[in-house]
Amino acid sequence: MKAFILLLAASLFFAEPKADSGFTLLFNGKDFSGWKMSKTNEPLEGKTDAGKMRFIIKDGILMIDPKAKGDLTINTVQDFEKDVHIKFEYKPDAKCNNDLFLRGMKFDIKKGDVKNIKFDDWNSFEIILKGDSAEFKNNGELQKMMKAKPGKTPFGIRAEFGGIELKNLQFK
Repeated sequence: MKAFILLLAASLFFAEPKADSGFTLLFNGKDFSGWKMSKTNEPLEGKTDAGKMRFIIKDGILMIDPKAKGDLTINTVQDFEKDVHIKFEYKPDAKCNNDLFLRGMKFDIKKGDVKNIKFDDWNSFEIILKGDSAEFKNNGELQKMMKAKPGKTPFGIRAEFGGIELKNLQFK
């Protein structure tokens, strides 16, 4: 019985991510399928680390390792041109200063730029893009509104400084 409970707990803890109703996963929780390196366009299909271990996947979490150095960005293979809603959960460390890119916009995830950020705890983040207007929300609270540039671009995550963990990346 004890073994069954441990197995059940482990399967719940490491369960594959599931997209919310109407959303599609951007990250499968296993590897970097659907992602590429920004500068080189190197496909990351099937890999569990990228950028000389700057980006790693462990236990269903996409992590930026603060011990590995390098100002690197990974992008989705998929481009976004029209209205899109991207959301995910993240856990930043106290030194986190990493960025998100979409349609010519850059949003910094760091102390001072995100009002209600919880360090070393899980936060929820949303980018809601309608036409050329974008809202950035953290834990349900509007952080910033920006004007998006026209055209299509991937969604990018930049490892600049500090560590961050991300999970449940999805869009609609």
